[in-house]
Amino acid sequence: MMSDELLAAERALAFGMVDEAERLFRLAAAADPTSSVAVVGLAGVALERGDQEGALVFARQALALEPANEAASRLVTRLDEVLRYREATRSAAPAAASNAAPRGAPKP
Repeated sequence: MMSDELLAAERALAFGMVDEAERLFRLAAAADPTSSVAVVGLAGVALERGDQEGALVFARQALALEPANEAASRLVTRLDEVLRYREATRSAAPAAASNAAPRGAPKP
């Protein structure tokens, strides 16, 4: 059963009230330290703020609390993919730039 804090937090997040959602998810997590739902909510808050790395940390914590939590599992899988892709494209960009012909150089 969801607590009043969790329900209010979900509502706040849905309406873009990110600070309020975070406050309520933290209250719910403090009231029940085993609540993977509250920790997944904090991951959602991190995502709303554009913090994918932070969201992954929360999602992994939620999965550690409750390995059967499907939302946490999907979030970990997806964020791992996104962050691996981002890192791969960052690593490839300098290599591609160093292989590019200097400006004004004739093209083969």
